[in-house]
Amino acid sequence: MNEYEGKNVVITGGSSGFGLVTAQMLVDAGARVMITGRTPEALEAAQEQLGDAAVAVRGDVADLADLEALAERAEAEFGALDAVFVNAGITRFMPFEAMTEAVYDEVFATNVKGAYFTVQKLAPLLREGSAVVLTTSVANVKGIEAISAYAASKAAVRSMTRSLAAELMPRGVRVNAISPGPIDTGILAKVMPKETADEVVAQFRAGNPMGRVGDSREIAKAFAFLAFDATFTTGAELVVDGGVTQL
Repeated sequence: MNEYEGKNVVITGGSSGFGLVTAQMLVDAGARVMITGRTPEALEAAQEQLGDAAVAVRGDVADLADLEALAERAEAEFGALDAVFVNAGITRFMPFEAMTEAVYDEVFATNVKGAYFTVQKLAPLLREGSAVVLTTSVANVKGIEAISAYAASKAAVRSMTRSLAAELMPRGVRVNAISPGPIDTGILAKVMPKETADEVVAQFRAGNPMGRVGDSREIAKAFAFLAFDATFTTGAELVVDGGVTQL
């Protein structure tokens, strides 16, 4: 089924996690996708997985020169864009008392500055009727230990979603956000020991009204809804969390 044939999409942070799963879903449905990431090995593996319908571009969203190069590459490859998934982000687990300026700046440079300027640099390529979808987090409304800087950065992205929706509305571009809850992306196993990661996932599962963690494809479907189907929705945040912030 080629539901998204003719659609051109850029996904930052698209070489792993639900960024890659979203890219795969779009490619399978006929879209052309450009993904970004910072790790050459992960990008190479993603490019091989996605095939010729995808273009992998190495870049750091915290670096404006890289974002300008991304916009130039997107224009050269696609000409115009139908959707942008502003998904690149980092999490740093560090208690408030131990937070350093360097870690704080790193989180905000990627999650806030990177998101803001990703939209700014790619906005000229967006067609009328296109969409921007940003990734926030349930952490922007819940007090969770050891991720205070991350939570604050995602709250900033939530505010940015509304402001950019107002700014881009005259051009016919919708701007919305996805707020993921606990999603099984495998990232925890990469940033902490396996036993600790398994324990955290078990806690997420036990504390969720649905009794499980989410699947990355559920985020991909939420992106597709906001990008292509929710044509009378802008400035909104779609929560995909199994009800953990609502019930």
